[in-house]
Amino acid sequence: MFQVPLPLDRDGILFQLRFTTLAIGTVCCPLFGFLFCVIWSLLFHFMETTATHCGVCPCNMFQVPLPLDRDGILFQLRFTTLAIGTVCCPLFGFLFCVIWSLLFHFMETTATHCGVPNYLPSVSAAIGGETPQRYVWRFCIGLHSAPRFLVAIAYWNHYHSCHCPHPRYPRLCHINFILNVLENVALLLLTYVSSSENYAIHENAFILFITSALLHMLLTCVLWRMTKKHTVSPEERKSYRWKQLLFLFNLLTFLLAVCVYIHHNWYCVAGAYTLFAFLEYLVVLSNMAFHMTAWWDFGNKELVISSQLEEKRF
Repeated sequence: MFQVPLPLDRDGILFQLRFTTLAIGTVCCPLFGFLFCVIWSLLFHFMETTATHCGVCPCNMFQVPLPLDRDGILFQLRFTTLAIGTVCCPLFGFLFCVIWSLLFHFMETTATHCGVPNYLPSVSAAIGGETPQRYVWRFCIGLHSAPRFLVAIAYWNHYHSCHCPHPRYPRLCHINFILNVLENVALLLLTYVSSSENYAIHENAFILFITSALLHMLLTCVLWRMTKKHTVSPEERKSYRWKQLLFLFNLLTFLLAVCVYIHHNWYCVAGAYTLFAFLEYLVVLSNMAFHMTAWWDFGNKELVISSQLEEKRF
């Protein structure tokens, strides 16, 4: 079984899933990607993808058998460790890309369309413009995306377990879950489709990401207010205060970044794009910090993979 226990003041299970379903879903993601790439290559890029230096096409497969089933707890992890790992992946990737760009690709990543002096790379230039930054960022975002979906489901079930007499509360819980998933999907899309590869898709993915992220932050604060969760314990009050502050900070820095970006495009003032890039950094970091508040929401809980007693094989 795959279980995420309820938060501080509730008993029961937030999320339950048969391990066979998890295994199938985990394997089907790369399987779909692999089959799509192979079939698409055969149909539309046959000559390019089958050419070799000696004219031979190797077609060997490599298979690793699944391990034997075991009874008892297979995996146990504190939710705080999961939260730190999930946030540290994109944080490390972001810092690596910015620092590496400044040290080794300064001219390429800080260039502007009007040639004015600029001293910081934008987020798009840092994560998708050069290598190895692009590869590191994609690896980190791909690695952290699966736990993000898990946490979204945990929050969704947690909100449903909270009592609220408001008739629109269940619908708001569904909308909040959809926004959380859309934020993660849009982040994956804008990560793996860079602006230099397909600007239209990258731009639309960024718009979807920032819109869903801001709405998710706002709706999360609304749901906490509706269920009065911030009055239950010191940890939850602290989580609610930080959610409010980080949402307001994220919204303010994003609006300032938009104004500075427009000013840069209209007037090409020296240093304007540097300020825009710095504000972008604050938007990214405050978004990560907002998701890190799960530390307080599920602080004493654990992620457990185990077998049900009635399903043990003797």
